[in-house]
Amino acid sequence: MKALKTILTTLAMTLAATAAFAAGDATVAAATAYATALGMGLAAGLCGIGQGMGLKGACEGTARNPEAGSKLTTTLILGLAFIESLAIYALVVCLILLFVK
Repeated sequence: MKALKTILTTLAMTLAATAAFAAGDATVAAATAYATALGMGLAAGLCGIGQGMGLKGACEGTARNPEAGSKLTTTLILGLAFIESLAIYALVVCLILLFVK
């Protein structure tokens, strides 16, 4: 899985760099738009997967031990907030890349 992520990231960076070095400001703007869209899509998708895995673990833990449900809920909400903050940081970085020249 880690090798696949590394290969896909390298491929995305190579494709974006090729378009950026091609020519002109319009090409650079288009490459930047594609790169930010790809970056935000990856960030949102992977954060969604992480949140789903966290929720799955919390549901399984509550099913095994219902008395620990309140502790698991508190930890789950905190973890989901941290994961969501990663998606928000990715959005901010993508917007900065998109609008700052």
